[in-house]
Amino acid sequence: MTDQKNTTSPGRSAPEAVTSQTRAFPAIDTSGGAGVKVLIFLRNWGILVLWLLLVIIFAFWASPYFFTLANAALIANAAALTAIFAAAVGFGILSGALDLSIPGSATMAAVTGGLAISSGAPAWLGIILAIAVGVAVGAVNGILVQRGLNPLVVTIAMLTVLTGLAQVVSGGLPITGITELTWMGSTSYWGIPAPVIVVGLVYLVGWFYLTQTRSGVRVMAVGGNIDAVRRVGIRADRYRILGFILSGICAAIGGLLVMATTTQASPNPSVDLLFSAITAVALSGMPLTGGRGSLPRVLVGALIIATVASALIIRGIPPYWATIVTGVLLILALTFERVMSAAVAKRLAPPPTATLASAPAAVPAAATTTPKEA
Repeated sequence: MTDQKNTTSPGRSAPEAVTSQTRAFPAIDTSGGAGVKVLIFLRNWGILVLWLLLVIIFAFWASPYFFTLANAALIANAAALTAIFAAAVGFGILSGALDLSIPGSATMAAVTGGLAISSGAPAWLGIILAIAVGVAVGAVNGILVQRGLNPLVVTIAMLTVLTGLAQVVSGGLPITGITELTWMGSTSYWGIPAPVIVVGLVYLVGWFYLTQTRSGVRVMAVGGNIDAVRRVGIRADRYRILGFILSGICAAIGGLLVMATTTQASPNPSVDLLFSAITAVALSGMPLTGGRGSLPRVLVGALIIATVASALIIRGIPPYWATIVTGVLLILALTFERVMSAAVAKRLAPPPTATLASAPAAVPAAATTTPKEA
């Protein structure tokens, strides 16, 4: 996993400055001691180590049923649904805004696609219409935010509007009997649940876009420091809107997966999925203030939530405890991210004896964004 840091420097054009990439924590001298190396390791691999430790612990605590292929498939399937909504949350945060309209986008997309399919339209048309809803919702959110409205207020209002609209369009009743999408919901290929394959492809494309394309790097740069992006001549508003659109697309795909799995489109949004998605993002170390993050680590965060829930179910613990544990994980994740950020900032701070005469020329604050992660 790499970090991307966007700066301007003499002799480099604005686009080159924004898309420059360096290894993790480029400003830190890793030869200075073991403490820095530990910080970098925890920042990049801590969540993966945590998941592996949980798997080992639960293999004994919830044996003999936990460590089986059948349960692994169940965990992967549950993690896939959390992960697709976590990707929607992640794209919004990476571009600098927490999108709370995701459940409404997913519900409206599913209802739109479900109505089309139940009316006799081919499945591919229902999918296109559902994704179009996600694009439209994301675009409207992005435009309103760029007009100066508060992102949280805008997306909460959009959630309310979409929830009511889904109720009106569906008559307040679920649209049932949608079996045309079982190929992407309840079917398995080579022993792998279809939702896992779909979400895996989404994450692969998302990772490539954010790390290997100029447009993706700029989306992250906008979330890190929108003023710096504007100062180097890039139309930041366009990329902020694009971040919302990507969030809407992932939400629509999530709505389709839920509909494909349950063979029905419910007009009632699932706020619990949004809560789990935000927790997965927080577990990945992505700050909710935006601009820095890693999609692969978000995927591991979703796996952690699904793994914990599976172990609790196998042990016969009531399902509501899974919600409590998820809340505790969210608090711990936010606390850990805060502590890590403070530790990194302390390492980055110049020594007390440093003077302006001896310090190297610094990049203007307005032209520098926070580190980005692949």
